[in-house]
Amino acid sequence: MADDSTFDKVAGKAKEFAGKATGDKGTEAEGKAQHAEGKVKEFAEDVKSDVKAVGDKIKGAFKKD
Repeated sequence: MADDSTFDKVAGKAKEFAGKATGDKGTEAEGKAQHAEGKVKEFAEDVKSDVKAVGDKIKGAFKKD
């Protein structure tokens, strides 16, 4: 879901910033990981959408009028 990816990207950046500000390498790394997870989720949603669009085009090409 796109909202999950956006949340993960924003929350990840916030954690990363908080970790840098406090010198907490663990929180910083956790934030980087969460941000990356959000980017992966977003990419997966984009691919899913693209595959669905191609499938719809293929169905349309074989649909009889």
